[in-house]
Amino acid sequence: MSQSRTFLLIAWLMLAYLLWEAWHASPEVQPVTATESVASSATDASVPVSPTPGSGDEVPLASSGSSAVADEVIALESVGANTVSLSNDVLNLELSTQGGSIVRAELLEYRQNTEAGAPPVVLMSTESGKTFVAQSGLTSAVAEQLPNHLAQFAVDQTSYRLAEGQDAVEFAMTWQAANGIHVRKIFTLARGSYVLDVRQEIHNGSGEVLGATAYTQIQRDAPKPVGNSFTNPAAYSFVGAAWYSPESKFDKRKFDDFGDEPLNLAATDGWVAMLEHYFFAAWIPATGVAQDFSTAVVNGRYLIRSIADATVAIPVGQTATIDTRFYVGPKLQDRLEGIAPGLKLTLDYGVFTVIAQPMAWLLGALHSLTGNWGWAIILLVLLLKGGLFKLSEAQYKSFAKMRAVQPRIEALKERYGEDRQKFQTAMMELYKKEKINPMGGCLPILVQIPVFISLYWVLIEAVELRHAPWVLWIQNLTAPDPLFVLPVLNLATMWLTQKLSPSPGMDPMQKRIMQIMPLAFGVMFAFFPAGLVLYWTTNGALGLLQQWIITKRHAPKP
Repeated sequence: MSQSRTFLLIAWLMLAYLLWEAWHASPEVQPVTATESVASSATDASVPVSPTPGSGDEVPLASSGSSAVADEVIALESVGANTVSLSNDVLNLELSTQGGSIVRAELLEYRQNTEAGAPPVVLMSTESGKTFVAQSGLTSAVAEQLPNHLAQFAVDQTSYRLAEGQDAVEFAMTWQAANGIHVRKIFTLARGSYVLDVRQEIHNGSGEVLGATAYTQIQRDAPKPVGNSFTNPAAYSFVGAAWYSPESKFDKRKFDDFGDEPLNLAATDGWVAMLEHYFFAAWIPATGVAQDFSTAVVNGRYLIRSIADATVAIPVGQTATIDTRFYVGPKLQDRLEGIAPGLKLTLDYGVFTVIAQPMAWLLGALHSLTGNWGWAIILLVLLLKGGLFKLSEAQYKSFAKMRAVQPRIEALKERYGEDRQKFQTAMMELYKKEKINPMGGCLPILVQIPVFISLYWVLIEAVELRHAPWVLWIQNLTAPDPLFVLPVLNLATMWLTQKLSPSPGMDPMQKRIMQIMPLAFGVMFAFFPAGLVLYWTTNGALGLLQQWIITKRHAPKP
């Protein structure tokens, strides 16, 4: 087999392996048993729940220095509290009067499926086995001196909705201690925003200096395993905890690694989050406040939390304010970096992120011109083919020259018969004489592999393409083509491209392998997102046309 054909085979097999591995990399989560899922509700509401002794789930807290603080922070929610509805035009939240915890989040602009009248995506809830909540609170050296996330707050009403003409909607919860300490927890939700601003105003009406430590945490059940289905993007998307700090940058951890690798990290100006496909939730502390990040597993629940590294000292008669923000919503690349540094890294494009991020931006720009993601993908192919034209021209010129000397190679094969070594030597001498580089067509292939894989991740991770239609029967570019038309067209372009490519020096077995490859890839692509197959089919069709024109131009004259 010639060097170029060998390289081509290796490149395609490597691409197939990378895509196959990416598709099969499903989150390996442990199912939550019924006992675990109801553990918190069966617990007395007045008693914080600590990790099971000896379970290995206890995480040292670098800043607390107090077991009371640690126990309060890792306590789970209890039942019996009322809820308050807080809504703007894109988000509907429910907050518990117990600590002001966010216990439900509906994303009003995203539907659960493509059917008419489908309900909005519910990212957070307290449904049994699917608990996903965010909590915040205050602790002090004296137990119950300040309200943690188990404390009962008072509210004036139970529903707050953004009105026409309003820029933001706001409400407050209040907590009062017998010794004169008073806390107001103010929640603000702006129009069009997925960021909930949380302000805690602490008034010290006691007779001594008050020390307050703020914390936030997100806890959730492990999602039910979804298997390795080709047609379900959630089967291969990361689900777990993530965090960011300027010192250690972005990192993430799957749920099944919580017990083996508990997090304990000092950070400033960072954030902690829980990620899943397309959406996530994150606590973002105030700028310049040192924090300690940690993880734990408590009664089958997975927690990531942030505890202020310093205690706020509040003199008698004075009021202190502690601000934090909570993001709950889609992974929108163009918005996230403006909310907090590193937040856009929650949109994980894999090893080729440096290529995928600008590609996602370009795809978004093209969508703004066309109003349709399918046509934007086709325009992206045209731009990429234009940018890679010189490389492709060199590839096809090399193929055309190799095709021109094909009769002479066949003559060499007949002359040397079974002596493969002499045949290969003579063929390389012929290439040298005709100034043919057998590897000349390989560089464009090498360049296109990371581009293809990058676009693959863009198409399966970009929430903008979720449920996005193209034309006719293709009403979801992130799902496979239901009629398999695009995979068949893609198979045809691959087969025709192979027919136009020279195959000097290949024995019958090698030829059969190369003939089977388009069929194998065609079957595999039948289960890939339609947007990805649209890209590859368009790319193949344009490449086929380009190859035919250049081959004709450099064909031997009669």
